[in-house]
Amino acid sequence: MTITFRFLGSFRRVINKGKIDLEAECFITLREAIQKIVEIFPSLRDVLIDPELADPRPNSLILVNGKEISVLNGLDTQLKDGDEVVLIPVVHGG
Repeated sequence: MTITFRFLGSFRRVINKGKIDLEAECFITLREAIQKIVEIFPSLRDVLIDPELADPRPNSLILVNGKEISVLNGLDTQLKDGDEVVLIPVVHGG
Protein backbone atom coordinates (compact mmCIF):
# COMPACT_ATOMS: atom_id res chain seq x y z
CA MET A 1 0.00 0.00 0.00
CA THR A 2 1.10 3.57 -0.59
CA ILE A 3 0.83 6.45 1.87
CA THR A 4 1.65 9.96 0.70
CA PHE A 5 3.54 12.23 3.07
CA ARG A 6 3.58 15.98 2.45
CA PHE A 7 6.13 18.17 4.22
CA LEU A 8 5.69 21.90 4.74
CA GLY A 9 7.97 24.68 5.99
CA SER A 10 11.19 23.67 7.71
CA PHE A 11 10.43 19.96 7.26
CA ARG A 12 10.44 20.46 3.51
CA ARG A 13 13.74 22.34 3.64
CA VAL A 14 15.41 19.66 5.78
CA ILE A 15 14.70 16.82 3.36
CA ASN A 16 14.57 18.88 0.14
CA LYS A 17 11.26 17.29 -0.80
CA GLY A 18 7.69 18.42 -0.48
CA LYS A 19 6.19 14.98 -0.96
CA ILE A 20 7.17 11.35 -0.74
CA ASP A 21 5.26 8.11 -1.13
CA LEU A 22 5.86 5.52 1.56
CA GLU A 23 5.30 1.90 0.66
CA ALA A 24 4.05 -0.09 3.64
CA GLU A 25 2.54 -3.39 4.66
CA CYS A 26 -1.21 -3.82 4.87
CA PHE A 27 -1.50 -2.43 8.40
CA ILE A 28 0.64 0.38 9.74
CA THR A 29 0.00 3.01 12.36
CA LEU A 30 0.90 6.65 11.94
CA ARG A 31 3.56 6.20 14.64
CA GLU A 32 5.19 3.34 12.66
CA ALA A 33 5.00 5.31 9.41
CA ILE A 34 6.70 8.34 10.99
CA GLN A 35 9.43 6.05 12.36
CA LYS A 36 10.01 4.76 8.83
CA ILE A 37 10.16 8.31 7.44
CA VAL A 38 12.75 9.27 10.07
CA GLU A 39 14.80 6.17 9.16
CA ILE A 40 14.75 7.24 5.50
CA PHE A 41 15.56 10.89 6.37
CA PRO A 42 17.59 10.86 9.61
CA SER A 43 18.10 14.63 9.48
CA LEU A 44 14.34 14.99 9.97
CA ARG A 45 14.61 13.49 13.48
CA ASP A 46 16.22 16.66 14.90
CA VAL A 47 13.40 18.95 13.78
CA LEU A 48 10.43 16.58 13.96
CA ILE A 49 10.88 14.38 17.03
CA ASP A 50 10.91 15.96 20.49
CA PRO A 51 13.97 14.36 22.18
CA GLU A 52 12.48 14.30 25.68
CA LEU A 53 9.13 12.85 24.68
CA ALA A 54 10.27 10.84 21.62
CA ASP A 55 7.12 12.23 20.02
CA PRO A 56 6.53 14.42 16.94
CA ARG A 57 3.43 16.17 18.25
CA PRO A 58 5.06 19.07 20.16
CA ASN A 59 6.93 20.09 17.00
CA SER A 60 4.27 19.54 14.36
CA LEU A 61 0.67 19.63 13.39
CA ILE A 62 -0.15 16.28 11.81
CA LEU A 63 -3.09 15.79 9.48
CA VAL A 64 -4.35 12.52 8.03
CA ASN A 65 -6.62 13.07 5.06
CA GLY A 66 -7.20 16.65 6.20
CA LYS A 67 -8.10 15.80 9.81
CA GLU A 68 -5.89 16.68 12.76
CA ILE A 69 -4.83 13.46 14.48
CA SER A 70 -6.28 14.49 17.86
CA VAL A 71 -9.77 13.91 16.40
CA LEU A 72 -8.67 10.52 15.09
CA ASN A 73 -6.70 7.99 17.11
CA GLY A 74 -3.57 10.10 17.57
CA LEU A 75 -0.32 8.41 16.61
CA ASP A 76 -2.15 5.07 16.79
CA THR A 77 -4.32 6.02 13.79
CA GLN A 78 -4.33 3.11 11.34
CA LEU A 79 -3.25 4.19 7.88
CA LYS A 80 -4.61 2.63 4.72
CA ASP A 81 -3.73 2.65 1.06
CA GLY A 82 -4.09 6.08 -0.47
CA ASP A 83 -4.01 8.04 2.80
CA GLU A 84 -2.27 11.41 2.85
CA VAL A 85 -0.30 12.57 5.90
CA VAL A 86 0.68 16.24 6.10
CA LEU A 87 3.38 17.39 8.53
CA ILE A 88 3.29 21.09 9.36
CA PRO A 89 5.96 22.53 11.65
CA VAL A 90 4.78 24.37 14.74
CA VAL A 91 6.61 27.64 15.34
CA HIS A 92 7.17 28.52 18.97
CA GLY A 93 8.08 31.98 20.06
CA GLY A 94 7.67 34.52 22.71
